[in-house]
Amino acid sequence: MDAFENAQKQLLKAIKAGGLDENDLEFLKNPKRAVHVNFPVKLDDGSTKYFKGFRMLYNDTRGPGKGGIRFHQDVNESEVKALSFWMTVKNSVVDLPLGGGKGGVIINPKNYSERELENVARGFIRALHQVIGPKQDVPAPDVYTTPQIMSWMLDEYETITGKHNEGLITGKPLELGGSKARGYSTAMGGAYVLKESAELLDFNPITTRVVIQGFGNAGMHMARILSKWNYKIIAISDSSTGIYDENGIDISKAIEFKNKNKSLKGFGPEEISNEKLLSFETEILVPAALENTITKDNADNIKAKLIIELANGPITPEADEILEKKDIIVIPDVLANAGGVTVSYFEWVQNNQGYYWTEEEVLERLEQKMINSFKEIHEIVKEKDVSYREAAFILALKRLITANKLRGK
Repeated sequence: MDAFENAQKQLLKAIKAGGLDENDLEFLKNPKRAVHVNFPVKLDDGSTKYFKGFRMLYNDTRGPGKGGIRFHQDVNESEVKALSFWMTVKNSVVDLPLGGGKGGVIINPKNYSERELENVARGFIRALHQVIGPKQDVPAPDVYTTPQIMSWMLDEYETITGKHNEGLITGKPLELGGSKARGYSTAMGGAYVLKESAELLDFNPITTRVVIQGFGNAGMHMARILSKWNYKIIAISDSSTGIYDENGIDISKAIEFKNKNKSLKGFGPEEISNEKLLSFETEILVPAALENTITKDNADNIKAKLIIELANGPITPEADEILEKKDIIVIPDVLANAGGVTVSYFEWVQNNQGYYWTEEEVLERLEQKMINSFKEIHEIVKEKDVSYREAAFILALKRLITANKLRGK
């Protein structure tokens, strides 16, 4: 499945559903800038290996590009292009004064030492430093990248430019200008949206079953937050296995086990496959892993009433159509996981101001931003009788069209 083709299908579907002029959106059919790099890295054994990477600035009509950098063995041009497109839409959905970007390096980080990963991070920035910047294109963490990796990237950029520039990159440790709550902001934003959606469907948290596919940063924090809110989480999974308990999983123990063992394998009580996990009868399903998890081949097996897309692009366009026919409500990634980029934006604002907010202030602003965006999208759903994905895209595209026309383009 080609990720960028899927993204373009979503774009065209939203244009039709919103009655928009396709000519007004020609500027969104391809990225503004696509950079391919091939850079050398010195390994621990003294040898040199070349790594391939990408940075896409999809659009900067509404402000500097913004989007993560992932380290993953399956990174490819189409994926990064699609992710940068979704970032453009996402930032517009939650009304941030930012464009969309994304980056990635083809690497399996599990196969390299910490020193080697530092060398990869610094090498990538050396290859890209001319096309990124706090008023140009602002990176952030993504799959298999961490605050420490962001720190190395920031330091390399500042070494090259010869001056401090904390606003270059977000997702940094607090000690280097990071924002409080950034570490769990993607999940927190998704939880705010889930709560609003659940209330519309009259779900009682205590009797509402939740299945979470993916137990990395976003999925783990989502499980922690929902467990604290008394939701009944009956299944979780990571790349190694899935765990099921019809009576509800003790999430605090699952997190402790995962942190200690780096895997859910052996946690119990019943281990299941990721495929089986997706087919459980549940009120809420949260895909929180990688893209293309739910496809035309397994969409008919989904029995959830509400899906919250915490991952980027977990549902293909063909699967979307199947879920719509089954009357399953999907809250799309461009809203559901926008908490991460929203707090990244807050971090960038704090860096530019040189003044930092309390955790309570960050969460208050995040909750307000997520709930307001959900309500705006919900109104479009009612007005135009469209899906939440179509409504989110319509909202975002109208803002992008307006900004582009105001620039005289």
